[in-house]
Amino acid sequence: MRHFIAASALLTFCALAGRSQGNYEVQVYGSELTPKGVTVVELHSNVTVKGVKDTVDGVLPTNHAVHETVEITHGFGEWLEVGFYQFTSIQPDGGLKWVGTHLRPRVSVPARYGLPVGLSLSAECGYQRASFSSDTWGCEFRPIIDKESGKWYFAFNPTLERAFHGPGVASGVEFSPNVKFSYAALKKAQLGLEYYGAYGPVTGFNSARDQEHAFVPAIDVDFGPKWEFNFGVGVGVTQATDHLLVKAILGYRLGLHDSP
Repeated sequence: MRHFIAASALLTFCALAGRSQGNYEVQVYGSELTPKGVTVVELHSNVTVKGVKDTVDGVLPTNHAVHETVEITHGFGEWLEVGFYQFTSIQPDGGLKWVGTHLRPRVSVPARYGLPVGLSLSAECGYQRASFSSDTWGCEFRPIIDKESGKWYFAFNPTLERAFHGPGVASGVEFSPNVKFSYAALKKAQLGLEYYGAYGPVTGFNSARDQEHAFVPAIDVDFGPKWEFNFGVGVGVTQATDHLLVKAILGYRLGLHDSP
């Protein structure tokens, strides 16, 4: 357990230095790590069907933008995995644009400790171009709590974010919780609801109209142990939230020796 505490302290330090991406990786994390020696390659495809239509303070509009993110995660043991992200965007006027890069170390308490819930801790830090985010350098600190009970699954990510270059620096640490409920309604599929929020600074939340709240009915399909697939349609319910988002995650595990 002392290894987890030491790693958690390191991740906390990193995470209190910045702020996360938006609409590039729309995902509620579970606590389970990538197994040692296994590499997971994921493609996150997110389409903002109805979003911001104008350039605001030099930041390009999100309306009809397609965000493609490549995520590569490698497992280093029962305590640690490290993920790498490459963010891109296809704007409505055409052309693939590079957005930025993030690095994400994550630690977790192994199942052999027999805790009643899964516990994990992630820090995702990196850079994004000013034309896609007014805060160019940032990080998020994401505790992860989850529980599987029969056909039900629950995950809670009480995420903290901070910018360290850009106007968001003045806001300090901000609270952006993510929640997921799902039910194994079919043998190979789970139906669920995901929630993504951005409340504002922990010292005083933004007004209701300036907070972000999105609800995403989603499905997870089991194509075998080497694959993962998630699809959802998100609805934003406040003025500050992109109003309609379609998202998909397709992943493949390299180095996993189980039958496909």
